[in-house]
Parts: sequence; C-alpha cells; structure tokens
Amino acid sequence: MSLDQKRHMLRRENTALSIVKQCDLLDIHRSGIYFKPKAESSLNLNLMRLIDEKFIDCPFYGVPRMTTWLKEYKGYSINHKRIERLYKTMGLQTIFPKKNLSKRNQKHKIYPYLLKNLQIVRSNQVWQTDITYIPLERGFLYMVAIIDVFSRKVLNWSISNTMNVVLLPLFVPRQLQLSDHQFQPR
Repeated sequence: MSLDQKRHMLRRENTALSIVKQCDLLDIHRSGIYFKPKAESSLNLNLMRLIDEKFIDCPFYGVPRMTTWLKEYKGYSINHKRIERLYKTMGLQTIFPKKNLSKRNQKHKIYPYLLKNLQIVRSNQVWQTDITYIPLERGFLYMVAIIDVFSRKVLNWSISNTMNVVLLPLFVPRQLQLSDHQFQPR
C-alpha cells in the first residue's frame, strides 16, 4: 500500500482511535500528515522561466555559467546553490561530450531498425510517437502525440504535467481504442 493510500485511510473524526494510534497502526509518521509542501516562490518561478529560455538556446550552459549569466545580464543577486536546485527541480542536465561516446557497450542489446527497407507509400502504414516539452509561465507541461508518418497528421495527443513511464503506455492503447478501422496501422 502506498503512502498516499495510507494517508487517505486516516480519519481525524474517529473518536475511538487517536491520530497517534492510527498512525502507529498504518505505520506512517505523524509529521507526514501535517506537512503541507510550499509552492515555489515568484522569484524562483521567474528564475525558472529565464533558465528555461536560456537553456533552450544554450543547452551546454551548466550551473556556474547560468548563474553568471543571471547575475551579469539579468541583474539577479543569487547563489549557485539555488540555480543548482532549480536545475534539479526542472530536470535539466547540461549537454556536453562524455567519455568514450564512440565505444559501444557490449552488454547492450542492438535492436534492428524495422523500417529500414520499408517504402512508406500510404497513410496509416506507420505511426510514430513524439514527446515534447512546453514551457509555461508557472511551470511546464509534456505533450505526447501519435503521428502518421506518411501524411504527418497528428492522430491523437495528450498533455501531462509529469513525464513518467505511465504516460505513454496508457496513451497509446487509448488511441487504438478511439480509432476506427481506417486509423489502424497496417
């Protein structure tokens, strides 16, 4: 049972069992039921927007370079530790050449490219998925789309505020159920 499910089982109006006893029975900490996470401050949201705009143009900017850019060009008096935390919150990772990029890991399986010699000559012959990141004023969203390769038509799309493993597997079968026979790939 997940922690959220345990918290929902807790009943404050229960007079027979105290909160302490309920927490003990459910094996959760009492402090966890009173904790209310704070939203990001307006300064952090503004910094995240600026970081996102700059990171799209310069994905090779790491925390030190981004901190310098925000201090010198935008006039913010901030610490590199704040920018590092915002990078982690936003899920940003600097792009730079890693060691031994050209060397293949022998343990990794090589999957064949199934469309290598296939001529795509009609609609609904091949579909593809695309996941993109949409920056917003107060955060960001992820958009998943199913696209017909031949016609480049968007068959279906979905938006989520989190990108997790559950997003795509739930979305693709839903598209297959919503589609009538003319949208089924052959």
